[in-house]
Amino acid sequence: MRRAGRVVAEIHEVLFEAIRPGQTGLGLDALARAVLERRHAGSNFLGYGSPPFPAVICVSVNGVVVHGIPSATPFEEGDLVSVDCGAIVDGYHGDAAFTAGVGRLAEADERLLVVTAHALAAGVAAARDGAHLHDIGRAVQRVVEAAGFGVVRDYVGHGIGRAMHEPPDVPNFWPGRPGPRLRTGVALAIEPMVAAGTGETVVAPDGWAVLTADGTRAAHFEHTVLVGPDGGEVLTTLGPDRAVGTPPGPGAVERR
Repeated sequence: MRRAGRVVAEIHEVLFEAIRPGQTGLGLDALARAVLERRHAGSNFLGYGSPPFPAVICVSVNGVVVHGIPSATPFEEGDLVSVDCGAIVDGYHGDAAFTAGVGRLAEADERLLVVTAHALAAGVAAARDGAHLHDIGRAVQRVVEAAGFGVVRDYVGHGIGRAMHEPPDVPNFWPGRPGPRLRTGVALAIEPMVAAGTGETVVAPDGWAVLTADGTRAAHFEHTVLVGPDGGEVLTTLGPDRAVGTPPGPGAVERR
């Protein structure tokens, strides 16, 4: 899984640097395909689900929370672009996401990105041996709601390993019960999805893109992690200081 995670992290770095005015979702998808081919890795997004997903990455812009299909529409100054991607290496899956701004952002959008990245960091820190599964969601929810934003509840994180989506579900909120105990080595995809509004969602007519119901903007950060004795070990990184969005902060999530 570490090898798959490193491929995902490389895709993130390449795409993060490519996000600028005039770039398109299809352009990002082509760059991601090139990394997968160069690293002899498979795509766990292409052909997934019904209708089959047509790309190797999801590109979700502004009010699209997740599962956006890459398009030829150019990004504009001030857009928020969320990229979700995965890779398969030797039968194991990696999955991660980040949100970046296109050029200069409004202050409210910068804050949304920073808070969502902080929420991911809180969730990763809660993935400790002996803790409960839903301690992760409680940690995420506290960060998000303390900032006045809405947690998206209709979509959650998940277990990951030989398949991209495995049990258990990993909600980004406290569901009212602690859930099972976490044990070292369990692999989880932790992925806060945060909206500037209520967090309620609707699905677009294409059957894939998930939009905020109130039209507000959204952000999405995700890492594949292993539960550890002192918190989660991030696998979707090229090094402790090179994971897009981790550690969180303006320098990690803004595109100037």
